[in-house]
Amino acid sequence: MSKKLSEMSLEELWQLFPIFLTEHQDCWKDWYAEEKSLLESLLPQTAQINHIGSTSIHTIWAKPIIDILVEVPRECNLLDVKEILVNNGYTSMTQSTDRISFNKGYTENGFAERVFHLHLRYIGDNDELYFRDYLNEFPDAADQYEKMKLNLWKEYAHNRDGYTNAKSNFIKKLTNTAKSIYRNRY
Repeated sequence: MSKKLSEMSLEELWQLFPIFLTEHQDCWKDWYAEEKSLLESLLPQTAQINHIGSTSIHTIWAKPIIDILVEVPRECNLLDVKEILVNNGYTSMTQSTDRISFNKGYTENGFAERVFHLHLRYIGDNDELYFRDYLNEFPDAADQYEKMKLNLWKEYAHNRDGYTNAKSNFIKKLTNTAKSIYRNRY
């Protein structure tokens, strides 16, 4: 009998769920829209829900995982929202006082057809929106990001943290540029 995900080490999880990239798929926007509709039916009306991550960039290769940012007002208790999400198929992965990360679509046999990462935060903690908008508006920057991801993919196929860390300076630089262009957009 195979181990439950909760019993696996980080290394075992990275083996079962390697990083792999694929060409941009038009279905990603539909998967996001369907999941957003579900989330809207579950969460407070004040929640702001956005598609983020590489699948929200119109042209680039990406991991086929839909990243969703859910922002709630400070009056909301993140733990109450966490309970709603967990009761509706999301698994809580990491948690701090003002951020909780979830996933959905990870099974003991590998990825499900549709996989989601949900990032729960308070309104205004949304740098990913600036990064997304910048890459969608500036194709040369999106191309640079895609090339970097493709170069890192094989090296970090079984090291998600390493892959993320290797991209962080580029992301931070472009996010800061985007924030100076799109002042107070969000």
